Amino acid sequence: MGRSGLWIAAAALICFAGCGGNGSATVSANTPATSTSLDPQDQAPPAQQTGGFDGQHAYDYTAKLVSFGPRPSGSDAIKQTQSYIYSELHGDGCQIDEDNFHAQTPAGTIAMQNIIAKVPGTRKGIILLLTHYDTKRLADFVGAEDGGSSTGLMLELARHLCREKPQLSIWMAFLDGEEAVVNWDTNNDHTYGSRELVAKMQLDGQLKDVKAVILADMIGQKGLTMKKESSSTPWLVDLIWSTAAKLGYQNVFVTQSTSASDDHDPFLEQKVPAVDLIDLDDYIAEGYRHTPQDTMDKISARNLAIVGHVMLASVETLQKKFAQ
Repeated sequence: MGRSGLWIAAAALICFAGCGGNGSATVSANTPATSTSLDPQDQAPPAQQTGGFDGQHAYDYTAKLVSFGPRPSGSDAIKQTQSYIYSELHGDGCQIDEDNFHAQTPAGTIAMQNIIAKVPGTRKGIILLLTHYDTKRLADFVGAEDGGSSTGLMLELARHLCREKPQLSIWMAFLDGEEAVVNWDTNNDHTYGSRELVAKMQLDGQLKDVKAVILADMIGQKGLTMKKESSSTPWLVDLIWSTAAKLGYQNVFVTQSTSASDDHDPFLEQKVPAVDLIDLDDYIAEGYRHTPQDTMDKISARNLAIVGHVMLASVETLQKKFAQ
């Protein structure tokens, strides 16, 4: 994840026994058997209580991604990750586009890949959901929260949405290259995948059809507090936060504001409505951001279920809003 506008003094780094790789990291996403490793308050509620979104499935997807280890762009591990994402989407019946491109970075040219699952609509218009699946180029950084949680959530969303026949098309983009290869603040060294997607959609004439972009990034941690990201499109923020309130999640989707540079920025620069769902501040305060302590023991299946429920309901609201 990119640079926050609110710098919080990091707490002392604490690594609990086994934090480098707990047992849940090797659980298959098709075998949701990790709930016993979670505290009761962090276990996912039954899926029928969260609009059909299964937080335990999202947790298990995340654990599988973490089991590949550090996943920086261009690495062998990210190639395994790409194959896994593709196979899960294919199994869900999604239409899949792969965009292979080469990014010019301060460390040289790096091969990257965006994977886009598409659910065709019956009318013109696109609702675009985003996540990044790469991890920052750091030793022993497996990115359970930063890159893992939102990708696990998006795979569970795809399990539902790829079966639907919506009015507006729904795209779910799994982006490579969000993280800086060297330094976020120099040489435009960040958001390679989202900038590539914007450029490609401009070239194909599809960017003008995007009605809303919802980016999920760092959304599964324990003690989750979703603040309103200040650069995000106000009406879209209001739609999502009002949806969360109607579902009873005011304690998670709070009224305070934050700021973050992230994969939504290239869309905002092109005047496309976009929102960033992120809890970066708390992870900085805990001292876990971009450290080897960003592991599965920090993730809550319950919070994955809450954010997934809100995103599913928000997509439904957007469908109604733009299909009139």
